Amino acid sequence: MKTTLLIIAVFCYTVSTATEPFMKKGTPEIQSMGTLEINDNGILFIGDSRAGAIYAIDLEDNQKSNNQEAVTIDDLEGQIAGLLGTTADNVLIHDMAVNPISQNIYLSASRGRAGWTSKWHLPNDLANANVLLKIDNESNISVITLEDIYHSHIKLPNPIAEEKEHRWKKGVSNRVDAITSIRFNDNKVYISGLSNEEFAASMWIAPYPFKSDIEVSTLEIFHGAHGKYETDSPIRTFLPYNFDSNEHIIAAYLCTPLVTFETKELKNGTHVKGRTVAEFGSGNYPLDMVAYTNNNKEYILMSNSQLPLLIFDPQDVNNYEGSITEEVEGYLGGVKYTPRSGSGVQQLDDLNEKFIAATQRMPSGKLALVSLSKEWLRP
Repeated sequence: MKTTLLIIAVFCYTVSTATEPFMKKGTPEIQSMGTLEINDNGILFIGDSRAGAIYAIDLEDNQKSNNQEAVTIDDLEGQIAGLLGTTADNVLIHDMAVNPISQNIYLSASRGRAGWTSKWHLPNDLANANVLLKIDNESNISVITLEDIYHSHIKLPNPIAEEKEHRWKKGVSNRVDAITSIRFNDNKVYISGLSNEEFAASMWIAPYPFKSDIEVSTLEIFHGAHGKYETDSPIRTFLPYNFDSNEHIIAAYLCTPLVTFETKELKNGTHVKGRTVAEFGSGNYPLDMVAYTNNNKEYILMSNSQLPLLIFDPQDVNNYEGSITEEVEGYLGGVKYTPRSGSGVQQLDDLNEKFIAATQRMPSGKLALVSLSKEWLRP
């Protein structure tokens, strides 16, 4: 499919949408766009670790798409470089989210990839994402200017301090992990990251529309590969998921334990121990997670820095008895998974009934936007 490039600005209407009357029009003071999420109403949520805040942006992108085709771009960084007046080796993609209404794909990006010197670096370690991009159903790429738009925001109470350095990434501030992932479910924004508490790993829950009553819990997990309980490692990616009408958080951590929390226990000021239900392998960052349906059966797909794509059944998570509380030999144990070839797959999100959108580093070295067939992702 031929890719054309458009540079556009978003022009807002003179009144806010009826569903978001609490927003104000102006330019949000966003410092970094490290994490993205879009709810069913097409509202974009931006996790800003530097500001310690979550921004809600009305993109006014509400034209319904019934497209069931794949969206692909072979040289995503090269195309973006042409828009930004730089070279492909400087383009760094931080996160991706798909608008479920329009199927337009949004990316946050920076000019920071040239500083990548370690396999342990993540995009937010290297630069602040300051560019928002849109890819439409025809693979056209555009730059979105966040000026004079309807938005709202909420500050996180007590995010980790800027001066606290990462304990093994030299020169990296822990502040980049103040927000590691955000998800929207049941009129709430869930935010994982690090707080300034003694037990730093935390989960904030902000009712939406945003109010002042944001809640925060500190988290503790048993890491089967490390053989110990941990309170200072943040969730890297997660999903809210309902089991028998009881909401849980399914969370993945560095190296790679899979842990569940009951959200009813995540009350303000509480310290909550998760239930470790799997160890998927050491030396790996879980990068993203998405739930999808194949032949009326729901699965979860996880992308990784060092492992293949992993598919697992959420009901296996729910049905797993007990919890891993001892060191796991060989770094593998608990809930079963199906590996699927997918070397270099990074960001994931549900695109349409047939495909999952993903970014993938190809053998050529180029980063591609690809569409993964859900039929192919059957375990």
